[in-house]
Amino acid sequence: MTTGAWPPLKWTDWQATAETLHMWTQIVGKTRLALSPLQAHWWNVPFYVSACGLNTSAMPYGAEFLEITFDFVCHELKFRSSNGATLSVPLRAQSVADFYREYKRCLAALGVSVEIHPVPVELKHPIPFLKDVEHKSYDPEAAHRFWRVLMQADRIFQQFSSRFLGKVSPVHFFWGSFDLAVTRFSGRPAPPREGADAITRESYSHEVISAGFWHGNGGFGEAAFYCYAAPPPKGLENAAIQPARAAYNKDLGEFIYLYEDLLNEPSPDDSLLAFLQSSYQAAADLANWDRSALERPTSKPAAV
Repeated sequence: MTTGAWPPLKWTDWQATAETLHMWTQIVGKTRLALSPLQAHWWNVPFYVSACGLNTSAMPYGAEFLEITFDFVCHELKFRSSNGATLSVPLRAQSVADFYREYKRCLAALGVSVEIHPVPVELKHPIPFLKDVEHKSYDPEAAHRFWRVLMQADRIFQQFSSRFLGKVSPVHFFWGSFDLAVTRFSGRPAPPREGADAITRESYSHEVISAGFWHGNGGFGEAAFYCYAAPPPKGLENAAIQPARAAYNKDLGEFIYLYEDLLNEPSPDDSLLAFLQSSYQAAADLANWDRSALERPTSKPAAV
C-alpha cells in the first residue's frame, strides 16, 4: 500500500464542511439511537464505514428494516427500506436547519415516524437543529477525502483487531464525538466512576484500551490517531511507544500520533500498526492484562 492511499486532511482546509457534517450525522445518528435496542457500551449507536461512505446498518422499524447512508462518492443521502422503498437527496451546501427539515420529509415519505431530541450532543455550545443556520458548508472533495481516510484507517484497525482473541468492538464511527474507534476489553469490570452519568457508566463499565482516528475538532486543530486506557494505569504517561513521532499528550490523557506525521512515513500502514500495537502493549502491560490469554498467536491461520 503506497502513501498515496492516504489523502491529506488538514483541519483548516475543511473545517466548515467538517462542522456541518458533524451536525448532519448527529441528526441521522439520533434516528439510529431511537430505533435500535440498547447494546453493550452503546454499540447500537455508531455508524460503519462502507464502500461509499458512512452507513447506519439495518435499523428495525416495525416489521421492516431501514438503512441510511451518507454516500461520499455520489454525494447523496440514501434511504433504503426492506419493503423495497428507496429515496435519495443530494448532499450539498445547506444549513443544518434546512437539512433537518428535508430529512424529516424524507422519513415521512417512507412512512417512518421517529422522535429524536433535536439538539446536538458532545458540544460546548450546541445549537438546536432547527435554529442552526451557522453550519451550512459542504465541499464534496473534502468529504470524499475524509471518507477515504476513514476507509484506510478502518482497514488497518481491522488488521489490528484480528490479533485479539478477547472481547473487542467492531470498528465503528461515533457521530457524537465524530471519530472512528476500536476497543479492546480485559474482561474485568472497571471501578465505578464517581459522578459519572448513565452514558459514561455504560461506555466504561469494563476495563478498556481504545484506539481511534479523530479529525481534530474541539479545538485540537489537527487530525490524529489516538490510544487511551480506561481506567489509565499508573505510569502510562512515561511509556515509550512507536513510531518516534507518536507521544503521550498529558492534556488529553492519551497517546497521540498526528495524521500529518503518518503521511511522512515510508509506510503509513506499518507505522499505524506499530502505533496501535505499541500503545496497546504499553497500557496492557501496566494494567496487568492477561495478554497470553487475550492475544492471538502470531502465526498465520491455515488456509481454507
